[in-house]
Amino acid sequence: MKAAFSNVGLVSRRDSPEILDSVLAVRDCLVRQGVAVVFEDATARMLDGPTTQESPRAGLGDDCDLIIVVGGDGSLLGVGRDLAHAGVPILGINRGGLGFLADISPDQIDTRLPEVLAGEFSVEDHFLLDARVMRDGEAVGQSPALNDVVVHLGGMSRMMDFSLWVDGQFVYDQRSDGLIIASPTGSTAYSLSAGGPIMHPSLDAIVIVPMFPHTLTSRPLVVRGQSVIKVGIGETGAGDAQASCDSQVDFDLRAGDEVIIHKFKTPLRLIYPLGHSFFESCRSKLDWASRLGGRPPSV
Repeated sequence: MKAAFSNVGLVSRRDSPEILDSVLAVRDCLVRQGVAVVFEDATARMLDGPTTQESPRAGLGDDCDLIIVVGGDGSLLGVGRDLAHAGVPILGINRGGLGFLADISPDQIDTRLPEVLAGEFSVEDHFLLDARVMRDGEAVGQSPALNDVVVHLGGMSRMMDFSLWVDGQFVYDQRSDGLIIASPTGSTAYSLSAGGPIMHPSLDAIVIVPMFPHTLTSRPLVVRGQSVIKVGIGETGAGDAQASCDSQVDFDLRAGDEVIIHKFKTPLRLIYPLGHSFFESCRSKLDWASRLGGRPPSV
């Protein structure tokens, strides 16, 4: 049977040499299936000996029709931000923690990966957020974010002042530790820890979650996915304020800056083996099936 993909890019988490065995297992499986492997150049440097084909990460979108990421959700977040614009589907091999996005475990590489290559998979489009920092009418920073954009004080444990607008309408002035603006994908990440709702990935919506607000009536707010959200930075705490995209890309903020967030122009296409279920992931990753006292769930 002809493979559904002919050129597959391979990207690995690079700060963990112990996952090299999974990288080699993926490579060997792809070769057995007659698929050309294109290594991200930084990933290729982890291997002993030459590789057949290498490419900078930015070029993988042009050279490949599938990209496999070996690592955790953090690794997939970085690849997603860098390559979502290319429209190339991405498959995750989980060598991290929870693994909401990277769904295939290392012991499934030789069984689930050939199924995907044979066309037995489902595709989910996950929209990203686009964050832009405006200062005196000019953009001084911009980045997409798959999970969330967080306006906060970095490591400082004190409050900051900011204002919130949605679609040009004033929402509130607030004093809190910060504000999380999350996509449905990011609703199971930092937003969840801050008390935000779990959102199905197919929803066209954005959640705005205040971080420890100085009022009992401020709660998470869900708005439509097409909304334009603006966060204006006040004087209090402005010297230490930052806007963080997926906790991986940071921009320093000043008083008077505005952080503009809206949907990114192209979605990230994630591939899953057949049978993948968001709710099953929630049960297993968030321990929904557990009972107090250790009693097994009813059947």
